[in-house]
Amino acid sequence: MAVSGSTDFNLEAAEVIQEAYERCGLQETSGKDLRTAIRSMNLLMAEWANRGLNLWTVTLGTQSTTASDKDYSLDANIIDILEVSLRDSNSLDTSLTRISRADYEMLPNKASEGKPSQFYFERTTTPTLFLYPTPDLSTYTVRYYYLKRLDDIDVASNNANVPFRFLPCLTAGMAYYIAMKKAPDRVPLLKAVYDEEFKRAMDEDRDRASFSAVPGRAYFNNY
Repeated sequence: MAVSGSTDFNLEAAEVIQEAYERCGLQETSGKDLRTAIRSMNLLMAEWANRGLNLWTVTLGTQSTTASDKDYSLDANIIDILEVSLRDSNSLDTSLTRISRADYEMLPNKASEGKPSQFYFERTTTPTLFLYPTPDLSTYTVRYYYLKRLDDIDVASNNANVPFRFLPCLTAGMAYYIAMKKAPDRVPLLKAVYDEEFKRAMDEDRDRASFSAVPGRAYFNNY
């Protein structure tokens, strides 16, 4: 049996939209249909970011500290921070503990200086990282893994910024979004398909770690 030998299958935004329209039993009839569908696709990917479906965008960032400076503005495309560590001048890394806004506000003296052990991340239009204690040296490097905002779809020829394995979820989501506007009778079916594809995508997107089971003492006492 002959196989293609290729592994580069992908879909442009226009092809995803065409597939979604077909699932709705519709055809695009105007340039406006395409423009509004591109808008819907960007909204769909914003929904994914809010629901945590974007682990493939995890990126390592670094930030040098400045003695006596407790807050650091980060890139506006950072959605959230997953892990933070502090690297000293000897290249030794120490994990920092994340605290909430309320916990940070309760700290009695935020200006106290020392080696940072905690951080608070303010998720605003200008994301800001707060360190506590305030760094006492300018030789630390903050290393952080963050979720990056997905690239926008600007034109129909763009590819969505998703791995190929998430194309089924993207297409199902687009069909559901379009149906809400143009084929309301198909909404229940297409929403169910989308929910199933989204769950499958979330299961695939989760972080993985090795697992091992060690029998307890009671197990050995029985033998």
